[in-house]
Amino acid sequence: MNFTHTKENATLTFTLTGELDHHGAAATRQAMDKLIRDEQPKKVVLDLQNVHFCDSSGLGLLMGRYKTALSVSAVLTVKDPSAAVMRIMRLAGLDKLIKTERSA
Repeated sequence: MNFTHTKENATLTFTLTGELDHHGAAATRQAMDKLIRDEQPKKVVLDLQNVHFCDSSGLGLLMGRYKTALSVSAVLTVKDPSAAVMRIMRLAGLDKLIKTERSA
């Protein structure tokens, strides 16, 4: 899994590509948490349109970034989750906790 990030105004956006699985989750979590804490955004967006697989480690990554965002008083939003990611989010109940948005 790879990610890039941008910050515009008070929104920190992470664009993830690849698979949300145990192989890259630990390093990705640490790097994202550091950026969230350093940047202190009001909104954190995880753009998942290029993520086509998510396992329990990926769910852990989403839930952990939700908690990290809350710790700096930010809102977390998942943008354009693929059908596979949305399915597992629904199964885990994360769709009720984490806001999702779709591009036009």
